Amino acid sequence: MEKSRYFIKKRGGLMFSLKNKVAVITGARRGIGRGIAEKLAEAGAQVVISDIDLKESQKTAKEIAEKFKQETAAVKCDVSNKKEVDALMRKTLEKFGKIDILVNNAGIFFQKPFLEYTETDWDRIIDTNLKGVYLCSQAAAKEMVKKNYGKIVNISSIAGIIGYPGAAAYCASKAGIINLTREIALELAPNKINVNAVAPGVIETPMTKFIMENKKVFAQTLAAIPWKRQGQPMDIANAVLYLVSDEADYVTGQTLVVDGGWTIQ
Repeated sequence: MEKSRYFIKKRGGLMFSLKNKVAVITGARRGIGRGIAEKLAEAGAQVVISDIDLKESQKTAKEIAEKFKQETAAVKCDVSNKKEVDALMRKTLEKFGKIDILVNNAGIFFQKPFLEYTETDWDRIIDTNLKGVYLCSQAAAKEMVKKNYGKIVNISSIAGIIGYPGAAAYCASKAGIINLTREIALELAPNKINVNAVAPGVIETPMTKFIMENKKVFAQTLAAIPWKRQGQPMDIANAVLYLVSDEADYVTGQTLVVDGGWTIQ
């Protein structure tokens, strides 16, 4: 049987092909974002590493280019700032001529009791985590509609589905991403643009280091996960790879939970 045109051979197996695709990944200098950038580059995409830290973004872009033999670019961007978001898309177009894929991964997290939250605390998280998804999605979609093709994946969290102590703004932002994903998917479907979300559980990254370093908290965390292990960036990257591939053309407005079973209990 003839193999699907969407697949390429890899180490004796198969993987989704993103050959000739251009992908923008925000918050990609490390952690989940870097894992996603590596996976998409491995599948053949040219990737734009976007982050607030330009020096580290350039380092990441260079390492990915060398490892996967794909052309990359690094662009500094604060996703809560419209001018910087517009500049990110403009620089991507200047470098690669198009935008096929957008992964909204940039986000921040900190814990603080709800009664001690300040307006500044709230705005900081909502502006980055939720407003950033709106700004980047709108800017990228304006280019995608010109060619009736595009894939947008928003990184939410299981904190957008269940509560998490000391994370009121974070939970609100991630829940907002899930429903924003549905709404954008509805509006962009006539333009053949797929919009989906991935909701990670606890993934081993610099942002969750505080969990790993506290033995009691780490034990409690593992106890809540049926698979009895924390997730890795590649667990999320694999889910994103499917959703940005042409094999997922009929999937839109959905949230794929990748949490080792945390939310099924």
